[in-house]
Amino acid sequence: MNIAPVHLKALQALGYTEPEARFLYIVATHSGYFVARQFLAFTHAHWGKRTTIFWDKLHSKRHARTECFPKSGTVYHLFSRRLYRQIDRENIRNRREHEIEYIQRRIGMLDFVLLNQEYQYLETEPEKTSFFRDKLKVPNHFLPSKTYHGRKTSQPTVRYFVDKFPMFLGNDGSSPVVTFTYIHGSEANLTEFVHHLEAYLALFRQLSAFRFLYLARVDSHFDKAKELFHSLVTIPLGSDVSAELLRYFQIRKTWDLSRYTSLTEADLIFRNQAKTRFSGQRFEHLYRGWKVGRVTDSDIRADFGGSKTHATVHFTAEVLCRFAVPAQEPELAG
Repeated sequence: MNIAPVHLKALQALGYTEPEARFLYIVATHSGYFVARQFLAFTHAHWGKRTTIFWDKLHSKRHARTECFPKSGTVYHLFSRRLYRQIDRENIRNRREHEIEYIQRRIGMLDFVLLNQEYQYLETEPEKTSFFRDKLKVPNHFLPSKTYHGRKTSQPTVRYFVDKFPMFLGNDGSSPVVTFTYIHGSEANLTEFVHHLEAYLALFRQLSAFRFLYLARVDSHFDKAKELFHSLVTIPLGSDVSAELLRYFQIRKTWDLSRYTSLTEADLIFRNQAKTRFSGQRFEHLYRGWKVGRVTDSDIRADFGGSKTHATVHFTAEVLCRFAVPAQEPELAG
């Protein structure tokens, strides 16, 4: 992580020390929220005069507010437009107030970044869009986006990578390879993870190589997350259209025959996706012919062919640890 000296100096001009300025830059860029243990570990400080002065500065300058939650303790929220303006982050949505589930995930994102400060992050929406559009030549319409509608007189605004999960670069040979991350929140299932993969699949299809890192506080969903990623991303990217069409036909036939127990959750998700992709009279005619044996697998492969270039995809699941003071230190709120 390379923080521009001009940004550190701008924060120091507001009255913060160099370590405080560095910490505030990381928080503002990657989270908007932090807890005491993260600041103490980052500055190698103990609870006392130094930390009290820091909290007092944040509050007296109206750069941050404290929010207290019964189970999560005290959370600090950087909300000052002036502070964000100092580091060219004035329009970032981290300044806004959010619900506790959202905040907990942002704290997790900050934990990851603080634990991995050596990575070269694509920190902002413009950096991410520029990297894919200008360096990798991926058109904007392949990027995950969300349209925000303002007042009746204003034009809709399209924003990209609104999830803001950490994204960083590495190298495989001579080309930069991006690592996408996903941080599992407090939800009990993987429905949101599935939606996330669906939103990114169009971009994944444009890349020759990438890595994906699934992060969670516990490993209870690791096997299922890997299975879903393999089904929704690895298989589609590693196969041609004919293979996907045949898989859809096979799953659809099993469903039509009411053999529901033969289908996995991943099969059902793939079926719902493929139903939209392979809709229309042509595919209906092919399916009916294939189902009765009039159209063979070889016929479909001959008609649709396939791409001989496959993406190199690496999936990893890791437990997201907390960035905190050493175990022998007294535990603090947050």
